[in-house]
Amino acid sequence: MIRDFPEPDLFTLNCPTQQILDVIADKWSVIVLYCLAYRSRRYNDIQRRIEGISQKVLTQTLRKLEKHGLVERKVLSQMPLSVEYSLTSLGETLIEPLLGLASWTRQHFSEVVISRNHYDQQNLG
Repeated sequence: MIRDFPEPDLFTLNCPTQQILDVIADKWSVIVLYCLAYRSRRYNDIQRRIEGISQKVLTQTLRKLEKHGLVERKVLSQMPLSVEYSLTSLGETLIEPLLGLASWTRQHFSEVVISRNHYDQQNLG
């Protein structure tokens, strides 16, 4: 059980876990990592596959993931500019934890929905 392990010091700004979670734990980073988990993709392909992401947010997310060594950007041609993104070997190490999160989501989504609806009903007025 998790309580058998020492509590990590996640509450300080210099905590490595907090710093990494800041990079990978936002909504769009997780979705972009999933999108690249199975194969390399061109920018437009990523944007088409991820509903609701703006061009600006996608660009910022890809740059952040590239900066931290999780995604690789490869220029395929200059005219017209064609760029492909893929996970680095470090980025690939996140696939298993992300699949675990996806599995947890499938198992518990209905419980979360029930709790959310119950909360909303209790706090409507």
